[in-house]
Amino acid sequence: HHSYSLQFLTPPLLFFLYPSHHIFSSTMGRNLRNSAKVYKTPRRPYEKERMDRELRLIGQYGLKNKKEIWRVNLTLAKVRKTARTLLTLPQDDPKRILEGSALLRRLKSLGVLDEEQNKLDYVLSLKVEDFLERRLQTILFKVGIASSIHESRVLIFQRHIAVGAQTVNVPSFLVRVESEKQIGLSVSSSLQEGNKGGRVKRKKARSGNNDE
Repeated sequence: HHSYSLQFLTPPLLFFLYPSHHIFSSTMGRNLRNSAKVYKTPRRPYEKERMDRELRLIGQYGLKNKKEIWRVNLTLAKVRKTARTLLTLPQDDPKRILEGSALLRRLKSLGVLDEEQNKLDYVLSLKVEDFLERRLQTILFKVGIASSIHESRVLIFQRHIAVGAQTVNVPSFLVRVESEKQIGLSVSSSLQEGNKGGRVKRKKARSGNNDE
């Protein structure tokens, strides 16, 4: 946990910095976790230029559908909005210093921004591709564990992939820079040497023994 207080963070930034953060009512004990939409549909659904760009991204990054792009678009819009709001404040404003440094630190840890990009202006120039490049599915293909972007998605869904000690079965999982070197086959994966193999492989082995 970071040392700064959560009470100074705006809601969009709070849920971006702490995606799994639960906020509980101190009086009622109810879980008040944010239940807002995770994506937003385009205002002009049949705009050709946007549709062509979305189809290109789906093919390039092996996405299931356009909703995966819209989800990233919503995250990007929230991050930009936070940066724009902070830029309207004076440079020595405590809110701008606190939230601005927290936002930049988070984006750098995800590899979305480079280490030397220390200004909020850089946040405004971010693109959807910057986030798609940090997906586990994309990185798995780029480091050579998967032979294609589509095989990468299958390996993740079938629980063959781990980041550190954690098995991850979500292709859209955003990989931190420090976790990138910890990506590999999960301990329980049938692709690991010495493991029994997958369901089909075991079935073939049993049928082969029966034939003998």
